[in-house]
Amino acid sequence: MNFLLENWILFVIAATSGGLLVLPLLRTGGGSGSVGTGEAVRLINREKGVLIDVAEADEYAAGHAGGARNVPLGQLAGHKSLPTNKTLPILLMCPTGARSRRAAALLRQAGYEKAVVVAGGTSAWRNASLPIEKGAAEKGAAKAGEKTA
Repeated sequence: MNFLLENWILFVIAATSGGLLVLPLLRTGGGSGSVGTGEAVRLINREKGVLIDVAEADEYAAGHAGGARNVPLGQLAGHKSLPTNKTLPILLMCPTGARSRRAAALLRQAGYEKAVVVAGGTSAWRNASLPIEKGAAEKGAAKAGEKTA
């Protein structure tokens, strides 16, 4: 008992750090609201997951995950780029992750069962050495058309 009284500050620090480790899991509902980059790639490859970047057009053009569709958060509701099959995994990302969390909540309310956030967003994608593309999708398609014409 004397040991506990003499080292009470160490026990407080240990309890606090343990609580801080558990806090992110509690905020995301046990971690089911977000996936890491490895799990995101698995969902894309094995379950036909759709990667959607909810950044604004200029942010998207500056750098986005390879193969990601750009649907800005303000235009998300009913956008034609969203899959009609609401059971497919939808992986949402943005540069910081704040908008993608809001987008995931909106899509879950709209009936998309597997709308999840890619944890860390575009920077985590880049740090995992996954493909990053630059430029807007529409501009890239127009340039490809010009070369063949």
